[in-house]
Amino acid sequence: MASQTLFSPLRCRGCGLDAFLFVVLSCSFVAGQIRYSVPEEMKKGSLIGNVAQDLGLDLKRLRTGRAHIVAGENTQYAELKIDKGILVVKERIDREQLCGDITPCSFSFEIILENPIELHRVIVEITDVNDHSPTFQNDDLKFEISESAVPGSRFVLESADDPDVGLNALQRYFLTSNDYFVLKEHANPDGTKFAEMVIQKVLDREEHPYLSLKLIAVDGGDPQRSGTVNIDVTVLDANDNVPVFNQTEYRASVIENARKGTYVTTVNATDADSGSNGKITYYFSKLKGNVADMFSIDENSGLVSVLGQIDYEKDKRYEIRVEAKDQGGLTDSSKIIIEVIDVNDNAPIISVMSFSSTISEDAPPGTTVAVIKIKDYDSDDNGRVTCSINEGMPFQVISSLSDYYNLITDAYFDRETVAEYNITVIAIDSGSPPLSSSATLRLSLSDVNDNAPVFEKRTYSVYVSENNSPGLSLFTVSARDSDWHQNARISYFLAEQQIGGTPVSSLLSINAETGVLHAVRSFDYEQVKQFSFIVKAQDGGSPPLSSNATINVLIKDQNDNAPQVLYPVQTGGSVVAEMVPRSADVGYLVAKVVAVDVDSGQNAWLSYKLQKATDRALFEVGAQNGEIRTVRQVTDKDAVKQKLTVVVQDNGQPSRSATVNINVAVADSFPEVLSEFPDFTHDKDYNDNLTFYLVLALAVVSFLFVTCLVIIISVKIYRWRQSRIFYQSSLPVIPYYPPRYADAGGTGTLRHLYNYDVYRTTESRKSDCEFVRPCSQNVLVVDPSCTGTTQRQICQKSVLDETDSPVEIFSYTIDCQIRYSVPEEMKRGSLIGNVAQDLGLDLKRLQRGRARIVTEDSTQYAELKPDKGILVVSQRIDREQLCGEITPCSFSFEIILENPMELHQVTVEITDINDNSPLFRKNQMSFEISESAALGSRFALATAEDPDVGINALQNYILTKNDHFLIKQHSNPDGSKYAEMVLQKALDREEHPQLSLKLIAVDGGNPQRSGTINVDVTVLDVNDNAPVFNQTVYKATVMENAGIGTYITTVNATDTDSGSNGEVSYLFSNLKEHLAEIFHIDGSSGVVTVAGNIDFEKDKRYEIRVEAKDQGGLTDTSKIRLTVKAQDGGSPPLSSNATVNILIQDQNDNAPQVLYPVQTGGSVVAEMVPRSADVGYLVTKVVAVDVDSGQNAWLSYKLQKATDRALFEVGAQNGEIRTVRQVTDKDAVKQKLTVVVADNGQPSRSATVNINVAVADSFPEVLSEFPDFTHDKDYNDNLTFYLVLALAVVSFLFIVSIIAILSVKCYRWRRERMFYKSGANLPVIPYYPPLYADVGGTGTLQHVYNYEVCRTTDSRKSDLKYARPSSESIISLDTSGSQTLTHMQRQKLASDSSHDQFSVSDSVCRY
Repeated sequence: MASQTLFSPLRCRGCGLDAFLFVVLSCSFVAGQIRYSVPEEMKKGSLIGNVAQDLGLDLKRLRTGRAHIVAGENTQYAELKIDKGILVVKERIDREQLCGDITPCSFSFEIILENPIELHRVIVEITDVNDHSPTFQNDDLKFEISESAVPGSRFVLESADDPDVGLNALQRYFLTSNDYFVLKEHANPDGTKFAEMVIQKVLDREEHPYLSLKLIAVDGGDPQRSGTVNIDVTVLDANDNVPVFNQTEYRASVIENARKGTYVTTVNATDADSGSNGKITYYFSKLKGNVADMFSIDENSGLVSVLGQIDYEKDKRYEIRVEAKDQGGLTDSSKIIIEVIDVNDNAPIISVMSFSSTISEDAPPGTTVAVIKIKDYDSDDNGRVTCSINEGMPFQVISSLSDYYNLITDAYFDRETVAEYNITVIAIDSGSPPLSSSATLRLSLSDVNDNAPVFEKRTYSVYVSENNSPGLSLFTVSARDSDWHQNARISYFLAEQQIGGTPVSSLLSINAETGVLHAVRSFDYEQVKQFSFIVKAQDGGSPPLSSNATINVLIKDQNDNAPQVLYPVQTGGSVVAEMVPRSADVGYLVAKVVAVDVDSGQNAWLSYKLQKATDRALFEVGAQNGEIRTVRQVTDKDAVKQKLTVVVQDNGQPSRSATVNINVAVADSFPEVLSEFPDFTHDKDYNDNLTFYLVLALAVVSFLFVTCLVIIISVKIYRWRQSRIFYQSSLPVIPYYPPRYADAGGTGTLRHLYNYDVYRTTESRKSDCEFVRPCSQNVLVVDPSCTGTTQRQICQKSVLDETDSPVEIFSYTIDCQIRYSVPEEMKRGSLIGNVAQDLGLDLKRLQRGRARIVTEDSTQYAELKPDKGILVVSQRIDREQLCGEITPCSFSFEIILENPMELHQVTVEITDINDNSPLFRKNQMSFEISESAALGSRFALATAEDPDVGINALQNYILTKNDHFLIKQHSNPDGSKYAEMVLQKALDREEHPQLSLKLIAVDGGNPQRSGTINVDVTVLDVNDNAPVFNQTVYKATVMENAGIGTYITTVNATDTDSGSNGEVSYLFSNLKEHLAEIFHIDGSSGVVTVAGNIDFEKDKRYEIRVEAKDQGGLTDTSKIRLTVKAQDGGSPPLSSNATVNILIQDQNDNAPQVLYPVQTGGSVVAEMVPRSADVGYLVTKVVAVDVDSGQNAWLSYKLQKATDRALFEVGAQNGEIRTVRQVTDKDAVKQKLTVVVADNGQPSRSATVNINVAVADSFPEVLSEFPDFTHDKDYNDNLTFYLVLALAVVSFLFIVSIIAILSVKCYRWRRERMFYKSGANLPVIPYYPPLYADVGGTGTLQHVYNYEVCRTTDSRKSDLKYARPSSESIISLDTSGSQTLTHMQRQKLASDSSHDQFSVSDSVCRY
């Protein structure tokens, strides 16, 4: 019996579901199969399907065949209603209980009929309804996560369980909104979903120590169902916050002499971290000197208390830097400023610095009797001292300098009435209670000078003619003094003042004894017409008395200047100044001569006269106005060219004059002038090649000009280098010049005023001479704060030490004080200063006055040598030991002289030398810094100490180069520097667990000194690294029915953190209940073993997610793919292979590319065809390629467009363009062809090329038709003009440069006539004009000035300063005797000194 298969779709009545019927007929029995689909949870009796109808059976057959259901051992969920032929639900159907997560879910049974036997299989598929919500195994999930966890760290969340399948199963997870975590969902290969919580923002325990979130799982059913689990995140602390002081500056005060343990203040810092990370310790940093012995701080409470003896007089204020440090090494710093409150614990100390036991009887009130120093080391009211004397005394005490008091007279004395006074000086401070001290002085009276000199007049007038001879006696002043003997001896001198910016001493001099005034130089009326100065007369008394008189000097004018012609301007050559028309009438104004005379009065009256003329009958000159006019009518017979010479004369005695030449052209037009003045004619013979020669001339002149500049610059550089070599030479060039030359002519304005002995070098001709006051003149002045007469030089001196001390020492005097500056560490006996010279004292005065040093210091660093008048070093001076950090550093003492009493305070400033290196107290410092330390965290570094000051003190800190830290320097208010190490790049313990750096402290001295300290940084670990599996997927195979404990695989994860942060534990995540009973993982080793029964028929493959977790809560996940192997009896298993070849077919996706002719932006002439070309003449060939292959690369060529299609053709295969016919004269010259290149692909692609063809026998024919090849015919008409202009400009520059060079050379040559350069070492006697004569021995001031100046080759840029006269002796009054002494002698040049190349004056004093 033939078998037949029937398939017919059936509709399930009553349930609205589709059913399919499969009927299979066999040869021995009838068999069929039908399939129904119904939802789960249908009520009992609900219709499943009409089997009678679907199987094509009638109800009678069902009854007669005793149709019944055979379900086997399975639960019978369906019941057959024979009377109706339908299937209905018999038991509640729960899809999840029946099939679990297997899809599709169905149960089957057979319907059997007898007589004949029929077997029909029925399959009922159970569709899912959304009757379950997603559920979590736990109600709460807890995580402990370190705040140092980096963004991107993942944390696997518990998966929700939803027994439903398909759309009704779990679809998505949602995490409640927060700033720190985002949810990332994943899908397993079996379709199940799980989620991870990923950090998106760094956690901050200090801001949010706990986070409460909700994880929501939702399915896709309708209505939608969801499940929720609470997530509690505990943020673990990391040391990421530095301690912070609540004040940047703490201020406190402590009383002087406070007892040990006295409370000062309390500092406080907070750290937002918790536990040990928030524990803070306090300590002082960068303590200087003895501060560590004065105060202490409790490291736990921050309480600051007194530790040592506090003395206000030693330190009035303390500034201490305090640091707070947590356990992770993070620090913050603040300052404590402690003000010391003074107590009155010091009585005033009276020191008599100077006391004259005898005083003149006519001493005026205010005369100083004694100088007293009162020192109270307390401050404010406690140190405010009141000084007084016993009552009834004609004296008073006034304060002069700080801590100094002058005992002065308060009334006039009469020695015959009271010859002696006993004065008690009392000093009392203002403290509470007040402290006092006293001292007694005994004073005697003597006679003094009490009359000042008196001039006959207060004002004198002196008249002198200009151009006077130097040394001329002008006037004699006289004063009288009613005193007698020494007190009546009068000295005259000029008061210091400026006249027109010039010192009066450079104009006049006065005889100190006679009062005769002499002119030092000639006067020029045009520069100075009159001036006034003051003459002072001073007697020889002690103190000296003086009076002043004013002298008015009036200068008379002389005719010493010739007139100067302003117009017409005279040049090197004669030019046509004016042009007179021939029609000019009588009196026609031709020109006007304009002249001036700088003299005054009648010496400046000018008259004009016509000296010469080509035709004197034609022109005349106005005698007063200088106007040149015609005398008669101009005629045609008059010469065109007229030359006039006009003389301009003044009215002085003798008269002076100037001449001017004027060219006059008598003509009506300019061409007539040109014929007579050939200078103005032009060359009419133009060169045909003018442009060429102009360009050539311009190039030649430019080349000459550039060559000239290069030569000049080269010569200058060569001379400069030669001068550098000459400068280092030790052989001076000293030519000989005759001395004592003066101007004997007496004519001219200020000519040859001075003659000096000047030694100048070959290159000193460009320098200037500066006239300054001689420093040999001493001035007698009365110091207002001293009773004695002091003779002082008003100038600064440079005192050179011995050869072993080449340091310059400067001194200056202020009132009765002088100040020196010397470097520390000078040898004993080294010169400090010449006090005799600087104070204006002679050696006799020092010895007679028993000069001595008085000092309060225990150590006397200076010693006075009265026999030499100098101060020398007596003890080693260590600036750091003497002053510490105080700047400027100095020590003071007083020099006392008696009879009469003088007090001079001397201050010696000690300058620092770089004799100390910066020094750290320790050789090494260590830091322990957490790798979670925030960028910008600061770490205070050790401070180096350098006892030097100023530039020699510590200037800079340098940290060895590294990637993580940079150094930041700060300055304290006292100028000291300290440094902090600032974190600029995050630390990573796993990369660099330790850092070794060096901190270098350098000063600014020369040579530079430095100190070094090692900085060791230990990076503390934080849990910032999640465990990482060494495989993302582990694959393993296990035998079905493997025994419990059977080894499957081992998972391994590593954590680069250390300690507990690196301990990893393993666990299964999101594991379904039945899998948890089958497999087991060891939490420590990661070994996976069998824990239950493995059935191949139930599951052939398992995929398990395993999670590695460290102690900080950071996790990583991996997968284990486990294949269950059902092994047959074959051994070994067999296999076979097959090879698959993949062929890629070409498509026409590339268009042809034209290689030739090359196409540019514009059309060009590609080819030229002669008119004689025959048929088939090859014009050109189009070359193209196609990168495709096969027929897609076959190319064909076609002429698309042509100016004359009958003339050209293109080869379809080769692209050759040829002529089709003979070319004729009628064919157009310009032919344009367009060729299309197409490939053979589908669809076809193409490219076009344009070709220009010129049909011509010569190139000019082409140019006429192709304007692109023509040249611009619009030449610049002004080309010649511009070439001429360029040539003229370059020529002018070249000529001007040559003229300038020649002028400078001539000028230098003329200058060198007076200062001739000798090429050898032989003396050279230069030429002097005839007006010079030797005036030695005549005049009042013979040898006016003679200077000796040695200058180097580089002195051209310096000024020549003339110092004291070397031959002049000035008579002055010596205060210590009664006779006239020669005060200054000529100082000789020490040219034989081997260590000094140049000779300099002992001192230079500017007036």
